[in-house]
Amino acid sequence: MSETKPTKPYPLRIPENLIELAEAKGRSERTDRSTALRQLLYSGAEDYALDLLAKGRISSGKAAELLDTSMHRIHELAAERGVEIGADNEDYRRSRETTAGLLR
Repeated sequence: MSETKPTKPYPLRIPENLIELAEAKGRSERTDRSTALRQLLYSGAEDYALDLLAKGRISSGKAAELLDTSMHRIHELAAERGVEIGADNEDYRRSRETTAGLLR
């Protein structure tokens, strides 16, 4: 079971067209409007964090912290979106091989 993250109420005016979009998402995914709005907000935050990461304005660790996810997930998201950040899978493979060789 996943841990519930703390939330903070925040007054916000949301354009009617985005409310309509959230309602459509909620109907489609059989969830309530508030959950759909949070999902849409998180999706935008994810895109923005990855954009900052791609521009070198934040580290992958900071992106993981801001999105409350793992470094592994940040690397997956970056790969899905074609964002190059530091080491790639080939670098990780070589690193594991080198480490294994050192431990022999």
